[in-house]
Amino acid sequence: MGKTWELDFYSKPILDENGKKLWEVLICESLCQPCSPETTGFRYSKYYPSTEVNSIALGQAIEEAIAEAGEPPTQIRFFRRQMNNMITKACKDLGMASKPSRRTLTLLSWLEERSQQVYPHEPGYDEAAAKSTSVKMESLPPQRLPDALIGQKWAFVSLEAEAFADFNEWEIGFGEAFPILGDKSLVPDLSPNSSIPGLIIFSSRALPMAAWISGIELAFLRFDGKEQPRLILETGPNESWILANINDRKTQKEAEGFEAAKTKASGVHFLAVQSDPNSESFAGFWLLREVELA
Repeated sequence: MGKTWELDFYSKPILDENGKKLWEVLICESLCQPCSPETTGFRYSKYYPSTEVNSIALGQAIEEAIAEAGEPPTQIRFFRRQMNNMITKACKDLGMASKPSRRTLTLLSWLEERSQQVYPHEPGYDEAAAKSTSVKMESLPPQRLPDALIGQKWAFVSLEAEAFADFNEWEIGFGEAFPILGDKSLVPDLSPNSSIPGLIIFSSRALPMAAWISGIELAFLRFDGKEQPRLILETGPNESWILANINDRKTQKEAEGFEAAKTKASGVHFLAVQSDPNSESFAGFWLLREVELA
């Protein structure tokens, strides 16, 4: 399987000599890969004046990135829906697949790093503008899962962070993970014994369910305690699905504990699918992270 890239093309809190914001193309190899294969950690960045912000310039930047990386990606993920038309056109003109996604965790980590270590040292840095660059993405009302994809049982569980070190050796039908420990970690606050909460869904149709989940661009799980308490699966750029309605206080307390543990783990958690509790393999396993978009 080829590699996934994550891309951003947006204005920065840096003013040029005319007082206009500079724009920047950021392209990085995603560390969110199936079964955590070896990655090069490829990165590409380039500033642009606002007068050169168009799909042609973006296409040229992607071509430059491909030349530097030595090979094209299989797909490109991006999270800014307001840039959808430009990014989609640039990729389409190059014959490349692109998709809006909130699973751009490598890019978001890099953006945070650049916001702290790079942009403040650039000539023309505008501190006031830097404080107003976060993006709030509102999800659409959650949809009901297709009947064939509703699990017979589910359970809240947890694993220590160090358990994911050999993720690529697990027996998994469909899955994706990212480094949470070591030099390439996207979550520097975690330690080997940090508790990572998760949800396991048990279903007699585990493999079809995992296949469906793998195609909807997972973002994160959350507990919605308003009105009817329920577990929500956030996917794509703004879609969401009702995984389960919670009808008893005991399970609601477990869901609240899941949210608290997720917060303590810097948003990291997981979703797994198995045929039954005694299975030693997973039809699907995804490491997720709820993170504020930059």
